[in-house]
Amino acid sequence: MRLFHSFAALLLGVVSVFAHAAQPATVRLDYTHSGNALDDRYAIERVVIEPLPWPGNLARNMDDTNRGNNRLEVVDAKTGDLLYSRGFSTVFGEWRSTEEAGRISRSFQESVRFPQFAQPVRVRILKRDERNAFSVAWSIDVDPNAQDVVRQQPPALAKPIPIQVSGPSPDKVDLLILGDGYTQKEMKKFEQDARRLSQHLFSVSPFRERAKDFNVWALAVPTEKSGISRPSTGVHNPSALGTRYDIFGSERYVLTLDNRALREIAQHAPYEFIEILVNNETYGGGGIFGQFSTAAASNDWANYLFVHEFGHHFAGLADEYYTSPVAYAAASGRPEPWEPNATALRDPGKLKWKRHVKDGTPLPTPWPKEQYEEASRAYQKKRAALRAANRPESEMNALFREDLKQTNALFAQQPHRHTIGAFEGANYEASGYYRPAMQCIMFDRSEQFCPVCQDGITDIIDLYAGPVRQ
Repeated sequence: MRLFHSFAALLLGVVSVFAHAAQPATVRLDYTHSGNALDDRYAIERVVIEPLPWPGNLARNMDDTNRGNNRLEVVDAKTGDLLYSRGFSTVFGEWRSTEEAGRISRSFQESVRFPQFAQPVRVRILKRDERNAFSVAWSIDVDPNAQDVVRQQPPALAKPIPIQVSGPSPDKVDLLILGDGYTQKEMKKFEQDARRLSQHLFSVSPFRERAKDFNVWALAVPTEKSGISRPSTGVHNPSALGTRYDIFGSERYVLTLDNRALREIAQHAPYEFIEILVNNETYGGGGIFGQFSTAAASNDWANYLFVHEFGHHFAGLADEYYTSPVAYAAASGRPEPWEPNATALRDPGKLKWKRHVKDGTPLPTPWPKEQYEEASRAYQKKRAALRAANRPESEMNALFREDLKQTNALFAQQPHRHTIGAFEGANYEASGYYRPAMQCIMFDRSEQFCPVCQDGITDIIDLYAGPVRQ
């Protein structure tokens, strides 16, 4: 009986999703992006017609949010008319800011997806410069009717599970939760993890108020071993998505570099955004705007990880913390970030979130920065020692709780505790970059987004499921 109800729910979900019978096919362009800190190059791999129709609303083809280090533009190959656009960032873009990129070149797999148009198109990948202007980095003509376009896909290795179906895909944001490191016996655990964490996402504003604008699907291909690879501890578990810890040498950074595997599994469910749950207890996650995010589902801080990393992937929110070690090198010259929740504050009178700033608020805004940094240095020393000694994760979780408790106590009596202003310290930098609020999910393991981050998230929800702009 349970199997029948599960099948019925899946069938109902699929029928609902494809209620828009006129949806075009989904085209995916797979390519390689290679280079180093000073140079990058592109090369086509293949053009794919995915098994499912385009999940988006054709009336919302144009992206006006100005997010991402890159921008996809699909134009009419003959007239040059713009047909579709989206901002995004890449794993390559993060890697090229690491120390390694100054020594060697690497190649990364990437993909862009767009609705199939009646005519041949030119796909352009644009890159943002230090002045925040976009210029074309690569372009290629794509004819979906060409003979070398891949049209037949291997059968799906797993079926999507409808977690929440609010309506037809073109009218909703489609979130796909993928699982990695779950064995066949752990498939029920994956579904429970997906339901638990998506439920938490929709308890946090502004996702809470916009929950009905989302469809949520879950999909996992079983692995032979439980958990994903963590090379720094000698754990190497092959998995369907190739997700692993220790990306760019950061023990807590979790990504997959196997874009082909990711896309070939994801294409069997409707999606616009992806969060990968890894079946591990060790704290870790990651998020790339417009690509995917990850979170360790069995960690005590899984709720925070899921929401924080999804903030990166979904809305392009910047990290507001700056005392934790990261793999990235500092940006020279402190250029103005494109992210909506960080600024170089070159002109306080033109602060990007000034509508939230009350008259008389000092810019920069005072906060107990020195005391916070002193406590943070001690905390980071303890954290590094626990990881070096490979101590049980329970000890790390206890340290995180202690750190958050101390931060809350330090901030509790501050006059600007709930002020929106410009607080120095953000974007991995102690000076020169500013965040909107003293505390936010993007700053520490808090429970809420600040109003500026909420605006940034709402902009993206509206892009996919808001009122159609005339």
